Amino acid sequence: MSSRSNSRQRYAIGIEYDGSAFCGWQIQSHSPSIQQALNEALSAVANTALECTGAGRTDTGVHALAQVAHFESDVTRSLRSWLLGLNSNLPAEVSVAWIAPVDAEFHARFSALSRSYRYVIFNRPARSPLERGRAWWIYQPVDHARMQIAANHLLGEHDFSSFRASSCQAHSPVRTMQLLDVQRRGEFITVDCRANAFLHHMVRNIVGSLVKVGKGEESVEWLAETLAACDRRVSGITAPAAGLTLTRVEYPDDSFSQKIYPDDFERDT
Repeated sequence: MSSRSNSRQRYAIGIEYDGSAFCGWQIQSHSPSIQQALNEALSAVANTALECTGAGRTDTGVHALAQVAHFESDVTRSLRSWLLGLNSNLPAEVSVAWIAPVDAEFHARFSALSRSYRYVIFNRPARSPLERGRAWWIYQPVDHARMQIAANHLLGEHDFSSFRASSCQAHSPVRTMQLLDVQRRGEFITVDCRANAFLHHMVRNIVGSLVKVGKGEESVEWLAETLAACDRRVSGITAPAAGLTLTRVEYPDDSFSQKIYPDDFERDT
């Protein structure tokens, strides 16, 4: 029998996952999802059906270092029991990095101030089996400096319809791009993005367009023209999902005042 309290408590959890084997975050009837795996683990720990809500719906094959979700329960469990119990019941590709009790008003999606993603390009003539599922392999030379000049045109608040998937269900295509940083580290090119929110496939479509500039197929001014067109048909291809990772979701400073990590328990023993 589960021990129940007189009121429901809301919790936030931080999640890491390798998205290669999943159809994305959101529950789908045809394939396993991250949300389904978490719901099953939560229900196992609570001994009753529970569901979680995520900060963002990552696509099939997309990874996360810092996805955030919330759930509610009137079942009495210590933070240690929730955290260790969840990780004991999750598949190897998914892990809960921390847990924190939060106010009833906290919402993993709607309370978020911004989201950050990193896209990784592996740029050399020969492919690497070790980077399979982790980066977009491009064998042609790519000029990251040209990509950065083009990327600067996307900073600020814009209508991002040119980089929006046709299946996107967002009510408005207007988003505020706070950071778009292109760096080369040896054979790797990273594209770091931060915005108040993203449209469906927005990061991958931007990266696909930036690569056209990096290859010299388009001018650095072309991205500004593409943005102004508000037409998905004029932008670049959708970059493969495997190179994309959700790296951070930012919330107000006081959201997680009692955040607990697994190593907190190790230090106590």
